[in-house]
Amino acid sequence: MPAPLKLIDTTPQLPEDADAVVIGGGIVGVFAAYYLARRGLKVAVVEKGRIGAEQSSRNWGWCRQQNRDARELPMATKSLDLWERFAAESGEDTGFRRCGLFYLSNSEEELAGWARWRDFARALGVTTYMLDRAEATERGRATGKPWKGGVFSPTDGTADPASAAPAVARAILKLGGTVHQSCAARGIETEGGRLSGVVTEHGTIRTKTAILAGGAWASSFCRQLGIRFPQAAIRSSILAVSPGAIRLPDALHTAAVSVTRRGDGGYTLAISGRGRVDPTPQQLRFAPQFLPMFARRWRSLAPGGTEGFRSGHESLTRWRLDAPTPMERMRILDPAVDKDTIRLTHSRALDLLPDLKNTSITAAWAGYIDSTPDGVPGIGEIAAIPGFILAAGFSGHGFGIGPGAGHLIADIVTGDEPIVDPRAYHPDRFRKSAWGKVADF
Repeated sequence: MPAPLKLIDTTPQLPEDADAVVIGGGIVGVFAAYYLARRGLKVAVVEKGRIGAEQSSRNWGWCRQQNRDARELPMATKSLDLWERFAAESGEDTGFRRCGLFYLSNSEEELAGWARWRDFARALGVTTYMLDRAEATERGRATGKPWKGGVFSPTDGTADPASAAPAVARAILKLGGTVHQSCAARGIETEGGRLSGVVTEHGTIRTKTAILAGGAWASSFCRQLGIRFPQAAIRSSILAVSPGAIRLPDALHTAAVSVTRRGDGGYTLAISGRGRVDPTPQQLRFAPQFLPMFARRWRSLAPGGTEGFRSGHESLTRWRLDAPTPMERMRILDPAVDKDTIRLTHSRALDLLPDLKNTSITAAWAGYIDSTPDGVPGIGEIAAIPGFILAAGFSGHGFGIGPGAGHLIADIVTGDEPIVDPRAYHPDRFRKSAWGKVADF
């Protein structure tokens, strides 16, 4: 079933031209459009389904610095400030709160890893506290269990996946931008080797700049343009429970299960890293580059079924610009939940936090997490098509760093001083194949 999501109105008329067109209405796409609109650019967002309807509304809602990859940490830190600033600037509510994120563990190895990250992050000005046995057990008293230790990151927080992307889209409309739902981008046009337009199912928008923030669809879209972007989607299943539990942490992670308070007072329950790998033609194409990642995660990933084939987001098909594409046949990726994972998640959550027995399951859903071989997104202009900017492969981290990613994309488009060093994110790093050869874009 779909995850909870607030709906917004669609701009009725497609513009003939725009300074920039954003392809994809997830959290990264709408924040990119928002920051471009704030700089006075005429911006159009085209979304094949609904704003925020795929992974942007199907995640935990965590906005964290804790345990970030060194390349992502600066963007995560900037994003926390931008989440706060957005509410003041726009008057829209994303549900963001710096509630702090809480981690518990009985693994000495895991605790040692967290301590090493704490020492690394301290040099970058990030505050995180290691908790000893007594502190962890006291702070985790809702579990009723003893703990060897833990971590508390007080400046991290959560936002509401059901309302965040729609809130940013409303802010775009206030700034004079346009938002077009049920409007798939089929491809692009070029003139003199440079991007000159975005072709949608409802017409072409003339523009010199297009940002592809297509999530799990990005690699297939890139393939139409002769761009090689290695991407694999992991099907993740989570559930929500009703209000009724009290004295629980706002956001708690353990190896067994993670729990996050939702805006309605209920909780989202999930097992970190657990997912299904649905075989697809694209998976097979990029398998050599993903084998190291799959090998590291073999305990949490399991073979999937035919969901990926049916969804069409990882197809190697070439589509035409004057005929319906796979994106129009599958407006919103809403894959089947893994029922075994849902049962295990709920069982583990009840064991971890007995007060959850006062709640009931209200929803369960699955989503496709678009991953890159190194777990870090690809953000940057593609040299072969000046004016075409890729922003995809956020590997399950895109929601929390959405504001920073959107700001960086706007910086790239306008030539402003980048909010963070963009070099670590550029998709050129994927040009080398698994055998060390340079692949043509």
